Amino acid sequence: MSKQSKRREALVYHAKPTPGKIQVVPTKKYATQRDLSLAYSPGVAEPCLEIAKDKKNVYKYTAKGNLVAVISNGTAVLGLGNIGPEASKPVMEGKGLLFKIFADIDVFDIEVDTENIEEFVQTVKMIAPTFGGINLEDIKAPEAFEIERRLKEELDIPVMHDDQHGTAIISSAALLNALEIAGKPIETVSIVVSGAGSAAMACVNLYVALGAHPDHIILFDSKGVLHKDRDDLLDSQLKYATTKVYADLAEAMVNADVFLGLSVGNLVSPEMLKTMAENPIVFAMANPDPEIEYDLAIKTRDDIIMATGRSDHPNQVNNVLGFPFIFRGALDVRATKINEEMKMAAVVALAKLAKEPVPEQVNIAYGETRLTFGKDYIIPKPFDPRLIAEVPPAVAKAAMDSGVATEPIEDWEKYKDELLERLGSDNKIVRLLLNRAKLNPKRVVFAEADQLDVLKAAQIVFDEGIAIPILLGRRDRILELMEEIEFEGDIQIIDPKSDEEEARKNRYAKVYWGQRKRKGVTLYSAEKIMRERNYFAAMMVNVGDADALISGYSRSYPIVVKPMLELIGLAPGSTRIATTNVMMTRRGPMFLSDTSININPSAHDLTRIAQMTAKVVKMFGMEPVMAMTSYSNFGSSKNQTAVKVREAVEYLHKRHPDLIVDGELQTDFALNKEMLQDTFPFSKLAGHKVNTLIFPNLESANITYKLLKELNKAESIGPIMMGMKKPVHILQLGASVDEMVNMTAIAVIDAQQKEKQEVRRHTVLPN
Repeated sequence: MSKQSKRREALVYHAKPTPGKIQVVPTKKYATQRDLSLAYSPGVAEPCLEIAKDKKNVYKYTAKGNLVAVISNGTAVLGLGNIGPEASKPVMEGKGLLFKIFADIDVFDIEVDTENIEEFVQTVKMIAPTFGGINLEDIKAPEAFEIERRLKEELDIPVMHDDQHGTAIISSAALLNALEIAGKPIETVSIVVSGAGSAAMACVNLYVALGAHPDHIILFDSKGVLHKDRDDLLDSQLKYATTKVYADLAEAMVNADVFLGLSVGNLVSPEMLKTMAENPIVFAMANPDPEIEYDLAIKTRDDIIMATGRSDHPNQVNNVLGFPFIFRGALDVRATKINEEMKMAAVVALAKLAKEPVPEQVNIAYGETRLTFGKDYIIPKPFDPRLIAEVPPAVAKAAMDSGVATEPIEDWEKYKDELLERLGSDNKIVRLLLNRAKLNPKRVVFAEADQLDVLKAAQIVFDEGIAIPILLGRRDRILELMEEIEFEGDIQIIDPKSDEEEARKNRYAKVYWGQRKRKGVTLYSAEKIMRERNYFAAMMVNVGDADALISGYSRSYPIVVKPMLELIGLAPGSTRIATTNVMMTRRGPMFLSDTSININPSAHDLTRIAQMTAKVVKMFGMEPVMAMTSYSNFGSSKNQTAVKVREAVEYLHKRHPDLIVDGELQTDFALNKEMLQDTFPFSKLAGHKVNTLIFPNLESANITYKLLKELNKAESIGPIMMGMKKPVHILQLGASVDEMVNMTAIAVIDAQQKEKQEVRRHTVLPN
C-alpha cells in the first residue's frame, strides 16, 4: 500500500455506536503527534484531494453519510408556539439525541433566526453540503409547506418535515391495524379531523394514499368546518373542503367511524363519543391534554379503539417510531429524497411489526404482563429493539424500487445484522439459535411452570415454534397463570404430586430404584422422591417421555443438579461435566468455562472442559479460538495453579493440534490482539480474535461472567451444561424470561444433536 493510500485509509471516519453518547469516532489512533498529523495537517490533504476529484468521495472520507441536520426557526415549538430560535435549541438537541439513541445517526442542531421563507431556504441550501439529510422541525404553517417543498426540489439529499410526516406515518400504521380490529375497510369509513395544520394535512393525505375516500373526510379548524365557500383556505386544504354544512364538530361526529384530533385538549365530550359508529376509532393526539381524556373515553365506550400522544396510555402515537428509522434507511442507500413510497413502506412495516410476538424485554420495559395485538396494542412501543431491523430495510428497499437510491443494498441479511450492531443489539447468534431450534422443535419439560416468568418463557417458545413445552407444577396454579397471560394451546400439564399421575410415578420409581437399589435406595423411597419435580422431570427425559429439561429458576444450582447427575449421568465417553456461559459483549460473543460445576479442576479436567466448550462454540456456528487463562504468561510462574494450565495446553497441542488454543495467558493479553501479537508472536493465538476463555477454577470463571453481566450489562446465555447423557440445562437462580427462552433453544438443539448421534450409533454400515 502506498503512503498516500495509507493516509487516505487512516482518514476514513464512521460513526460507532456508543450507548448514551453522541460522537464520531475515527477508525485509527489519535493519541500521538504522528496520529494527529495523519488526522489533520499534513495528512488530511489526501482525502481533500480525492473529494475535489469527485464530490461523491465525501461520503467515503467523511462523516457526511451518517450526519443529519435538525433545523428549526422556533416558530412552532411543541405546545409553546413561536418562542424563537434560541429557546427552541433544547428541543432540537433532544431531537438529536433521539436520532442517536434509536438509529445511531449523528446530528447537528441548527437554529435559524429568520421567519422569511426565502432566507430560510437559502440558509439551508448553503450548509447542505455538510449533511447526509435534513430534518425540518417546529416550523409554523403555512411556511413549513413551502420550505419543505422548495428544499425537496432543490437539494439532492433526503429532506423531511417530521412534524407533518412523522405523525402521519405513525398514525397511518395505527389506523390500518385499528381498522383491521374493527372489521372496517378503509375505503368506506368516514373520518372526522379536528385540526387542519401541517400534521393534520399530512395525515389525511397519507390516509387517502392508503385508500380512504377524500369525500369521506371532514376537517375542522379553529374557525369551523373546511367548507368550499371559505376564502381563507390553502390549496392543500381546499381539496378536502366539503359542500356540506355542519353546525359544529359534534354534528359531524354522528355515525363517524374515525376521529383524528390534532388540535386542543378536552374538545370532545362523552355525548359526542356516544354518537359515533360501532367500534369507533379515536386518535386524540393533542398534547399534553388530548381532545378527550383516555380514561373518560374508555369508560364511555367499551368498544372504542383509542390512541393518544401520551406515553402513560396504550397506543402512543410517537414520532420516534418513524423519523430515526426512516432517515436510517434513506442514508444507508444514499437516497436523494424521502418520497411517498418510502413513507408508505414505513407505515406497512410498523403495522406489520405490531402483529408479531412482542419480546419479553419490551413487556418488562413497559410494565406489561404480555403485550399482544389488539385494541390496546395497535402500534409498536418505541423501545422495541426490532424496529431498527424492520423499518430501515423497508424504507431502503422502497427507495431502491422507486429509483431514488444511489447506493443500493445487495445483502439484506448482512444489512440487518449491521443495523443491530449499530445499537449494540447484535443478536445474530441468538437469532441463529432460535431459527435452528424451530427447524425441529423438541418436547421440553419446564419443571417450574407454576412460576409466572417460567410460564411466560414456555408461552414464547410455544408461540414461536421453538419447542413443545411440557408444564410441571400445580395444575390449578398453572391454569390460573395461563389465563392471566392468555396462554392458549394444546399444552401438556403434569402435577407430579397429584393422584392422576400415580401410575406414571410408580413406573418412574421402579426405573429409579433399579438404577439406585445398590446405593441405599428402597422402592418406597424411590416412590416418595418421584413426587419431587426435578426427579420427576429428569426421569421424563431419562425414559423418553420428554426430549429435554429446563429447571433452576427458583432453586439453587446444587439442589437442582443432584437429581440430574443421579438419573441422567454422563454422556458416552465423557469423564466430567462442566458448564459454559455465552456473553454477548461489545467485541462479540465470548464463551466462558467452567462457570458452575468444577471448583478446582485438574490439568486433565481443563483439557476436557476445553474440548467440550469447543464443541459448543461450533454449535453456535463459530470457530473456537481459546485462551487458557491464568495470572501467568507462558511459564512466568512455577506455581501449581499456573502449571496445571500449562500442562493442559501441552496436552491439547499434542492430542488436538487442530484446535486454536494456547496459554497459560493473562486475560488482557488474550483479549488484546495487538498486544498479544507484539509480545508473544509465537503463540497459536497470534493473529486470531479470541472468543473463548477457559478459567483455572470455578471462582474466577463465575466471578468474571457475573461481573460482565452486571458492569457491562452483557446478555448471557447459560450456563450451558456439557457432558451430560441427555439434554438437561439448569438455569441460574432468578433467570430472566429471555434467558430462559434462549436456554430452551439450546436444549432443543442439544436434543437434535443427541438424536443424530443416536441414529449414527445404531446405523449399521453395509459391507
